[in-house]
Amino acid sequence: MYDPIFELVKDYGLKHKVIFTGYVKEEDIVPLLCGARIFIFPSLYEGFGIPPLEAMACGIPVVASNVSSLPEVVGKAGLLVSPKDIEGIENAMRRLLEDQELWKTCRDAGFEQA
Repeated sequence: MYDPIFELVKDYGLKHKVIFTGYVKEEDIVPLLCGARIFIFPSLYEGFGIPPLEAMACGIPVVASNVSSLPEVVGKAGLLVSPKDIEGIENAMRRLLEDQELWKTCRDAGFEQA
């Protein structure tokens, strides 16, 4: 059910800005994360939450779901949103991208949380 995502990227002319990596080898995860400005993880269900933890360990502020294990994993080191609230996810992303102090606070808290 993810085919429409590829079409949206094409329809909005974002093919040169959005990269669908497919499977990422374990050894490539950290370099890939370190190139990110923020990490978005709107998971509906998560057993533990390793991806946000890896991002925080790399100093990347996180926007994650407020469900399952993620609030405990992310704690106060990131912004938590409902995974079905598209506007809430957008607002959290904007806040981290536009507010340098918030970005730094989340980065520093993320190191400690991880």
